Order: sequence, then C-alpha cells, then structure tokens
Amino acid sequence: MLILLDTANIESIKNINDIYPLDGVTTNPTIISKEKKDFIGILREIRNVIGEEKMLHVQVIGSKAEDMIEEAVYLNEKIGGNLYIKIPVTEQGIKAMKKLSKEGYKITATAIFTAQQALMAAKAGAEFVAPYVNRIDNLMGDGIKVVSDIVNIFEIYNINSKVLAASFKNTEQIHNACLKGAHSVTVNEDLIKQLIYHPLTDLSVDNFVKDWENQYGKNTKTNEV
Repeated sequence: MLILLDTANIESIKNINDIYPLDGVTTNPTIISKEKKDFIGILREIRNVIGEEKMLHVQVIGSKAEDMIEEAVYLNEKIGGNLYIKIPVTEQGIKAMKKLSKEGYKITATAIFTAQQALMAAKAGAEFVAPYVNRIDNLMGDGIKVVSDIVNIFEIYNINSKVLAASFKNTEQIHNACLKGAHSVTVNEDLIKQLIYHPLTDLSVDNFVKDWENQYGKNTKTNEV
C-alpha cells in the first residue's frame, strides 16, 4: 500500500516527508498554479525534498498526443528521478500513453471516472490509474465502487497496472478505498494527519505521562531514572 501526498507546497512536503512514511508526491496543473512559482523550479524543489527514489507524479497540459509526448520528454530531462507522467484519459491521452510507455516512460492515467477508462489506460501502458473518488460521489456516482471495479477487472485479467485512488474528502473514503484493494492513495496534508488521529490516543498518552511523573518526577525520561 502506497501513500502519496497531493500538493506542491514545499513546506507541507517537508513536514509530511519528515514525519510520515511517504511514498511520493502527486501534483496537477491546478495544485502547482496555486503556489505561484516557477514551474520547473518548484518541481526541482520537490525532488530535492523527497529524493530521487520516491515517486513524483507530474501532469502534462497539452491537448494533442504530440504535445503531451513533447512535454513528457522535457519533464523527464528537467526533473528525472522516479518520475511519473500524468496523462488524462482522452483519446489523445491514450495515444500518448501507448507511445510513451513503449519508450519506457512511467505513466499515470488521470481524470478517471469509470472502470472502462481505467482498463483502456492500463492496456495503453499506464502503470497507475487514478480514479477521482469524491468527484465521482459528487456526480451522484459511487467512487468506492469504481475503485473496487477497477481492482477486480485488473485481478481477473492479470493486469499489472495499479490503482492510485485520488480526490478524497475524508478518511472514511480512504479507509474504504483500502478495503476495496486500492494499491495506493494520494491525499492532502490534513487528511494524512487525520489518518493517525484519535482523541483517545492523546488521552492515553496524557495518562501515561501523568502516572510516570507521579512516580519518577516531571520532565524525566526512561533513560534518566
């Protein structure tokens, strides 16, 4: 199970990467634009923070396959490392996926709303497919069912592509995506923090400290008594 951070904010990436078991970072044009920084510059900053081994997913913006391919080559030259090129599941996107995957590029198919889109992207060579869970729910669909359907189809036909579930509103959606077999999820900083939060955990720790200090004194540690 892979957990990725969905942001281009450098401070958020530094914080989460320092504390949590992070497998990589995902970005999209909207996320990057919000940072109001040089495009390649911010991607290089992200790479410097997470290192060469962790995944960095970056989306192309062109609408024609030729443009997407040109962007992919450029991004690979400028960023490098464990880079995944995000391509939407349009006709031109599928065409670009076919060519780029044959040339050894790592592809993440994005903007997925149906299992059929995921299947076509996988056959075109995408290593990851990214269904938008909460956006599907907002359209009166069932985002978790789409995740489950994709996982089942991949298992039935022994397809090696993996589900990178995206667009989450709450931890319950993340939990259910995991139960349905999603191979990975990408979430924002707040949701990653919520994945480990429970009020009774904090209460338990407070009680442990109180009992310890009653016996051994305040501000003492186990290696000091």
